[in-house]
Amino acid sequence: MEPVTMPTERTTPFDPPEELRRLREQNPVTPLRYPDGHIGWLVTGHAAARTVLSDPAFSARLELKRLPVGPPADPDQVQPAPPGYFLAMDPPDHTRYRRLLGGRFTPRRMRALESGIEAIITDQLDEMEKLGAPADLVERFALPVPSRVMCELLGVPYEDRAHFQSISGALMGFDVAKMQEAYVGINEYLYGLVQRKRAETTDDLLGELVAQTDLDDVELTSIGFLLLIAGFETSANMLGIGTFALLTAPDQLAAVRADPDLMPDAVEELLRYLAIPQYGLTRTAVKDVEVEGQTIREGEVVTVSIPAANRDPKRYPDPDRLDVTRSATGHVTFGHGIHQCIGQALAMLEMRLGFTALFDRFPNLRLAVPAEEVEMRAASQIYGVHSLPVEW
Repeated sequence: MEPVTMPTERTTPFDPPEELRRLREQNPVTPLRYPDGHIGWLVTGHAAARTVLSDPAFSARLELKRLPVGPPADPDQVQPAPPGYFLAMDPPDHTRYRRLLGGRFTPRRMRALESGIEAIITDQLDEMEKLGAPADLVERFALPVPSRVMCELLGVPYEDRAHFQSISGALMGFDVAKMQEAYVGINEYLYGLVQRKRAETTDDLLGELVAQTDLDDVELTSIGFLLLIAGFETSANMLGIGTFALLTAPDQLAAVRADPDLMPDAVEELLRYLAIPQYGLTRTAVKDVEVEGQTIREGEVVTVSIPAANRDPKRYPDPDRLDVTRSATGHVTFGHGIHQCIGQALAMLEMRLGFTALFDRFPNLRLAVPAEEVEMRAASQIYGVHSLPVEW
């Protein structure tokens, strides 16, 4: 098989590049040429994706990683993950950090946050209604809700929240200089926040970790940064693009409105259908291993296409149709295996509460511009919408 480059060209707002479908039909494990010339593999099938993401023969270590798009990484700049950045570590380091955090993201702990999240959502909707239509749903709702939730979770003091949200907002932008500045700024802020909690322990996630673990300030800063990115990016983009998808599928929106009990399934289906990790997840083989009959050699990099795997007809019948009555469990939007997103219960809670409250408050919510004029985050690793003009 001849190596391909990572397909990136979309022809519709919600569907992955058509080339991914062709590759999946031909072979779910295809040779992929990375920007630095490395020949690795692109996984497009659902079964193969779950295999790669759960098999310890594939490493998540940062220093072994190559991205399938963008400029090639400078070998001199490739470093292991900093202490605490467990997403890009393998066991036993990953296991130690994950174990310390796992009990703090249980469904029971998330249910305890529900009333606070509902209050944040109500407050944002009150402000959105007060300012009037038309409104940018991203600016007024999709971004501030998860940002404020993360402030509550991490224990950001009230007087710091405007500064914190400003930095985290810049981190999600597209201006490289501003993103780099925001990266430095958010880490400096989180490091200072950890030190303040050393001086006076608080009743929040970072405060608990300071008081109940032996993690140092650098580790806690990395963990705070990881939680910010994971908790902010997924929820913010899903609230925006998920609303867009439902507004352009009136039959599906009507079904959810008619039966609110469908909302949990609708959230799972939106996660599957939209699959916002646009280019997927990357792993590196640490030994020779076979996947779907294809031998992957030690040192070869594998990119799992989350959008392609979630649209695999072998796993989901009629996969290109948004169907809020479908059981979409098993999707790989949050990953799979030991690195599956630790905060997925929180993200799903925010989406369930957010979508429910939004459509209850504004039963006549609709796009304020033609659907084709909505600008997509096409060049971002996390897919979504730049803005979503709405009226009601």
